[in-house]
Parts: sequence; C-alpha cells; structure tokens
Amino acid sequence: MLKKLFRPEKLAQWTIIDKEAIDEIIFRTTKVRNRLILELMARGGMRVGEVLNLTAMDLDDQKLTIKNPKSGKRAEMVFIPKKVAERLKDYIKTTGVAGDQKIFPISYTAARIMVKKAGALIGVQLRPHDLRRHAATYASRSGVPVEIVSKVILRHANLSTTQRYLGKVSDTEAVRWIENLYG
Repeated sequence: MLKKLFRPEKLAQWTIIDKEAIDEIIFRTTKVRNRLILELMARGGMRVGEVLNLTAMDLDDQKLTIKNPKSGKRAEMVFIPKKVAERLKDYIKTTGVAGDQKIFPISYTAARIMVKKAGALIGVQLRPHDLRRHAATYASRSGVPVEIVSKVILRHANLSTTQRYLGKVSDTEAVRWIENLYG
C-alpha cells in the first residue's frame, strides 16, 4: 500500500508530430471551418477550448483575445500568422458571424472527433493537444527562444511547464543542430 502511495510520478512522453505531417493534415482538410480550427491550434498554439470560445470581436488583425483563459487572468493575447488571420476574417464574413457570436459553434466532442479524423487522413493518431505541442516544438526547433515559446506561444506562467511540451530530441536532430552550430 505504501509503495503505491509514494510511487514517483511518471512524466508523460508524447510523440511529437513533425511539421510535414501537420502541414499535410491541414492541407488535406477540405472543410474551411475544420482547417481553420486545425491551423489555430497548430500555428497559434491555442487549446481546443480557446478556439471554440472565440467570437468575431476577439479578432484584431493578427491578434486574438482569449477571454477567461485557463491561467485565471481576465484575458490573454494569441498571435497568429497573417495568412491564417486573413482566412479567419473571410470565414467570419462569409458565415455572417456577428460580434459576440462564437465563430465555431461546435462542441468539444465534435472538435475532438474532427481532429482525430483529420489525423486519420494520413494515418496519424492525432489529438487536439498534439497540435498545441507541435506549435511549441516547431517554434523551439526553429530557433525561437524558449522564453518566447513559453510566454507568447503557449502563455505558460512557468518555463518548466513549457519544457515538458518540447519532447525529446532525436539523435538525428541533435546531429543536425551540432552541424548547424559548428559544421
């Protein structure tokens, strides 16, 4: 009984999906709504709940305002690529979403199923949070300082939380970085 109570906590290790696979998943998704949801999570580092709670008035150019975020703050800002912001504006305009209406009025379960099906298109087991992890890992591996990944992309209070997201570095990737630095 005591062994069970005082067993050291195992840290979960996730499989990090590479950029090419994420890009293929996004580009193979034909429904505009679903593609935008995937892009906001993979390119903006947003949680699925944050994406589903977005309203039209939360969008300001390339900046999205997250109201009542997980951190407990009143609001947080998410920055997205210009192309994604333009597609989101077009989607809002064509669907006729008013200022305080949700842009994506679907349930969490429906979004989760959509993400799983999108991954299945290329034979990858995909969950919504895998896309957020991808945003962090891709930024980090592209040379973005870990402080920016933590505070801007993931909006974490502690760097230690962000470090769990970044996953293990493969031998191939380690050699590539060493060659870039010293080769």
